[in-house]
Formats: sequence, structure tokens, C-alpha cells
Amino acid sequence: MNTQRTTDTAAAAADPGVNTGRLRTGLNDEAHAIVYDQYLPADRTADGLGEELRLISEVDRAHLVMLAERGVLNPAHAAALLHAIDDLRRSDFAPVRARSMPRGVYLAYEGTLTERLGEEIGGVMHTGRSRNDLNATTARLRGRQHFLRLVEATAALATALLDQAEEHRSVVMPAYTHGQPAVPITYGHYLVGVGCSVIRALADLLYAGRELDVNPLGAGAVGGTSVAIDPERTTVLLGFTAPAPNSVDAVASRDFALRLLGAASGLGVSVARTARDFTAWTSEEAALVHLADDLVGSSSMMPQKRNPFLLEHIQGRATASFGAFTAAASAMATATYTNAIAVGTEALRHTWPGLENTTDAVTLLRLVVRGATPDAERMLRRAVDGFTPATYLAERLVAAGMPFRSAHHLVGKTVLHALDTSRSLAEAARDVPEIARLAPHHSAAAVGQADDWLEPTAVVRASAYGGGPGGESIARAVAELRSDLKAAQVEGAERRNRWAAGAAVLDKAVEKLVSSLPSASPGRV
Repeated sequence: MNTQRTTDTAAAAADPGVNTGRLRTGLNDEAHAIVYDQYLPADRTADGLGEELRLISEVDRAHLVMLAERGVLNPAHAAALLHAIDDLRRSDFAPVRARSMPRGVYLAYEGTLTERLGEEIGGVMHTGRSRNDLNATTARLRGRQHFLRLVEATAALATALLDQAEEHRSVVMPAYTHGQPAVPITYGHYLVGVGCSVIRALADLLYAGRELDVNPLGAGAVGGTSVAIDPERTTVLLGFTAPAPNSVDAVASRDFALRLLGAASGLGVSVARTARDFTAWTSEEAALVHLADDLVGSSSMMPQKRNPFLLEHIQGRATASFGAFTAAASAMATATYTNAIAVGTEALRHTWPGLENTTDAVTLLRLVVRGATPDAERMLRRAVDGFTPATYLAERLVAAGMPFRSAHHLVGKTVLHALDTSRSLAEAARDVPEIARLAPHHSAAAVGQADDWLEPTAVVRASAYGGGPGGESIARAVAELRSDLKAAQVEGAERRNRWAAGAAVLDKAVEKLVSSLPSASPGRV
């Protein structure tokens, strides 16, 4: 039976919602916020309307600064608009929320400003711009938030995998193929393997996210504008790296959504497969891995249960990005290559939840990896009982001159003999002359017994080629992966910093214009 590890407090004992059945702690706070989110708003980061208005107003601020600097707008008019926009932002857009919106959010927002400032000032904000390029720009700004959360969650998962791999690099276990013990590896070696996939997925996400750095503002409805705008300036103010080179593509494309969902889907496959492994290993029958109390659930009826239910949430959410990709791509495929509601609205409606569900799955798996403790004794016993040194034994017979197929048959017969006599492979091999003769070649004196060379631990040490767990393989792989992870984290941080720097530059430019506004002007209240 597993040893129950608990954190027992008086508060937990007094609260039946915490101390339930075998469990003495509540669910991990981070996991709780994810798995019980059905009681929360669909968008946990902000209310949808407020977020949309914040993004629209951010683009407006950059656009107005640029128009004033270019001399397209009277600086005083631009300043009045900027001051009024900042008032709306400080009030969380209360005047806009209070209006009816028969023609949508943007026109209600613009109408609020026009009523306050008059047509001469409020009516100039849309100069040299369309809702088409505005929406394309706000989509990228919105995408940044989901992108950064997923990138940072993925990097944290990769870190957890590598940390735990180093800690458990010597814990011998069976690798499984087709659900059966195959060859001996270590738990750390397995975690490094998952880390390889996760860090590749992180690189894919970063590459897909490069499209978020292209600024579509200025493309107008679809054919640009004759107004002498400066897209390079709004690129800086909004933290982009370059303006879109073509106005048709700028408003027609939301390819970044498909690429992000594609990268998230690849990541989700690895996350779901890893969760499936942990589901098998945490079963009462296998009991190879133990999860902490704050990562499992109890039963409302059966007091003995310790349910690793987070793993089910991981598998369910990790694959949501597949459906989101299919739905988004299907919506886009109905449209011609120009501005289209099917692309800019309907496709993106599936994109954000798909990315958030992947982020949730990645976060939950990181908690599981951090909170999982391998049962080293049981893992080693399964490696012995599963005859995992068999392939190594066949390879040693080949090294001694026997054809591989003959060695394969001989080892198979030896496994049957071990089963018939209820012995390990190493013990049964003593009765086979062709195998017994190999023992002197394997430094038996150094390890104390002639059959130690067929123990899983010795086989792991010998499996130093082809990326196996022996030698310095794990240490080298972890070092290389940490280097790759560091480079990815630097790239992600550079984007976050550039986006923040753009916002800071924009704030200063707005402040400079607004500070020149006379106190009696229409923008002051």
C-alpha cells in the first residue's frame, strides 16, 4: 500500500470541504483556479467588452499621436480627443457601456466621444483609417496576451521537467512500449524525453508569434489611404517591429491565429500523451508514481479514493486547440481574400479559448510534474519482473559472435525458463551455458556477483549510445535543453519588453500632447 503523505492542520481538519476522505489538504490554488473555472466568466483575464474597448482606445491613441505629429490633424484637436479617451479609460468606459449599441461597439465608442467634443473634433478620429485595419490591429494586440501566457507556461513546464529529470536521473524504471515493460531507463531519462518535445513546441510557438509583430494599421479598408500617414510611427508606438507591406494581406489575413493554434496543437499532443503515462503510473495497480494530496481529488461517496483527476483535465484541455484550429480554419476557408467577418471575427472566436485551454493543460502538467514522487523501489522491481534486460542480453550475445536472430531466440527461451521457475532473468541465465560464459567478460568481481551485469541498473549504465540513459547522456541532454530554453526565454522576454516599451513611448507622446491642451478647451472636463 502507498504511504500517505499529508499536511495536517487544524484548519483543514475543521473544514469538511478540505479534509475529505483520505485527503487532509485542499486542492492546489493554481489548479483550483483552472479546474473549477466553470463558475467563472468565460474570459478570466477581463470582461470582454472592457477588453475590446481598451484595445480599440490604445490603437486610437497611437493613431491620433501619429496624425498630430504628421500635421494631418490640428494638435489641439488630437489632444482633446486623447484627453477624452483617457477619461473613458479611467472610468472603465462607463459612458460607452451605458449606451445602446445598435451598430456595434466601435460606433458607440466613437459616438460617445463625438457627443462630448462635437463633430469637428470627435469626427476626425477615423481619418486615414478603417474598422478593417483597426480590427486587424486589435486582434494582434489581443493575441499578445494569450501568446505570452502560453509561452511562459510552456517555459515553466520545461523548467519543471528538467529540474525533476536531474533530481531523479538515477531512478531506474521500465520504458514501456505497447503498454508492456520494454527496456530499462530512468525516470529522469523519461522526463528529459518529454522536455525535448516541450522545448521544440516552445520554439514553434515563438516562431508562430512573429506574425504578431507585423503592424496592419494604415491599410485602411483594403487599399491603403491617400492620407499622408506614417505607419512606421504607429509601429513604434504599439510595439510592433514593422508595418504590413501589403494592404490586402494586412486586412485579409489572420494567419497568425492558425499558426499559433497549430503550434499549440503540437504541444497539446505531447502534454496529453504525458498525462496518459502518468494516469497509468499513478493507478493503484501500478503505483509507480505518487501525487501529493493537493494534486488529487477524493470521492463524495467513497472515502478511500485518491483520484488523480487533474490528469483527466489535462487530457481534455490539451486537445481543445485541435478543435479550435479546425473551426478557425473552416471559417477562414469560406471567405475571399479580403477583409471578411468570417476571418476577423468568427475564426478568432475559436482561437482565444483554444490557446487558453492549452495554457491550462500545460500549467496543470507542470504542477503534476513538480508534485510527483517516483517510487524508486517499485520502479526497479517492475524493471526486473518485466525482464527489461533481455534486449541487452541479446546484444551481448551478438558481441560474443552469435547472430542476432539466434540470440533473440535464445533469450526468449531464457525468459520462458525464468517464468517457469519464478526467477529473474539474471538468475535463469545461469542455467544457459551460452549466456553463463558471458559473465566473466563483465567485471563480475567489481560488482560482487556474476549476474549483476544483467540487473536493470547495470543495463542502464551500459546503454550509453543512441541517446540512451547511460554515461553522461542525461547530463548532456539537460545542458543542451537548458541552453535552448534560455534562448527561448530571452526571445519571449524581448517581445514582452518591446511591447511594454512601446506602451511607455505612447504614454509619453500622449502626455506631451495633452499637456499642451488649454484648460478651457473642449477636451477638459
